[in-house]
This record gives sequence, C-alpha cells and structure tokens, in this order.
Amino acid sequence: MYRIIADEADFLVISKSAQVHFHSQDGTAGVVAQVEQDLGIKLFAVHRLDTPTSGLLILAKNTAAARQFTELFTAHKVQKFYLALAKGKPKKKQGWVIGDMAKSRRSMFKLLRTKENPAITQFFSQGVGDGLRLYLLKPHSGKTHQLRVALASLAVPILGDDLYGGERADRCYLHAYSLHFSYCDAIGGRRDYAYLDMPLQGALFSSEPVTAALEVWREPNALAWPDR
Repeated sequence: MYRIIADEADFLVISKSAQVHFHSQDGTAGVVAQVEQDLGIKLFAVHRLDTPTSGLLILAKNTAAARQFTELFTAHKVQKFYLALAKGKPKKKQGWVIGDMAKSRRSMFKLLRTKENPAITQFFSQGVGDGLRLYLLKPHSGKTHQLRVALASLAVPILGDDLYGGERADRCYLHAYSLHFSYCDAIGGRRDYAYLDMPLQGALFSSEPVTAALEVWREPNALAWPDR
C-alpha cells in the first residue's frame, strides 16, 4: 500500500502504491488512515494523489506543519515532477499545455481553449521504443486530473488510464516522481528538501529503455526548464 521514504520531525514522505485510495472508502482504510494506524500518530494530508497514481506524498505531523505546507502548495512553492508513459505520437514532444479545465462526462475533465484560471503543465519526453514515450511532467498548478487531461489533449492518453482512453496495461502509468521545497522548522531553521522515488510498480517502468531514459532525469529540478 505504501513505503516510507523519509521520516522528518514535522512530516513524513511516503510512496503510495498505484490503485490505493487516498481517502477511506467502503470500510477500507485509505492510505492516510493506514499510515496513521500503522504508526499510531495523527497525520494531516496537505496534498493528494488520484487512486491510479503512485508516488510521493507529504503527510504533516502537526497543525503548524500542515499550515505551512498548505501555504507552500497554495503559493506553488513545492516543485512537483511526475513520470508518465503513453503510446503514440504526441502533438508536440515538449513544451507547455495550458488551458482552463471543466467537468465532462463520467467524472472526467476536459481542457478548454480559454485561459481564465488555467491548468499549466510543462513537460519533456523521450522515446523508449515500441511506440512508447516517457514523459517528465512539471505541473505549475494543481487541478484535479490535470496531468491525465494534459496528455490526453496531446492525443497520447496515459497508458492504462481507462478513464481518458489510454491503452490497457498492468497499471496506470502515472507516478509522482520527485518533490523539492524549502521548509522552516519550529525553531526557525530553514532547509531545502529534495526527494526522488523511482517507480517500482509496472513492468514497463522497469524495462531497460525506461530505466536508461530515467538516468537523464535523475535530478529533474536541475534540468533547464524553459520559461514561458
């Protein structure tokens, strides 16, 4: 269900498994409740991942930490990077996907041409053979289903993402790969934190071409991300 990546004084960083619910449902503990139960402590969720998505999650240990992380996420001061695999030729191989999002059918969202309060996603990609591309995605906003909609709008829905038309696979190939942020502790000390979580679920994430491609992206925050 999860792995503990880091246990800091004020927060935990965990890696959520794919297909694990964030919130408890139908009598089954979600990932936050399960970590609380296992560790015997109260935790505060400060952001979330969709059920199909695996990867890094921050859980605050106290209300002060939760408040600070909420402020950091609201101000977009937590740099987040995701990995995705998709089949087919995208409309573009790198760049930006920008547009408002609106609810569509079957709990889906769609990308609009308007840009009043847009979802903003920046990305790079690499071909990894057999018609597949690996995407490194950097969201500059935090909309529901943002990355899934972004790739679907490029005509390359994420592999295994049934909701948005991705080809059937052993999992939805979207993974919260890396987090970078600066955090101030209770005594006023500020420190930069960086976490990287290699995807462990999914045969294609473990394939040799993908593993080789990921070597180029071992430090996603250090890459030359172009300005808009």
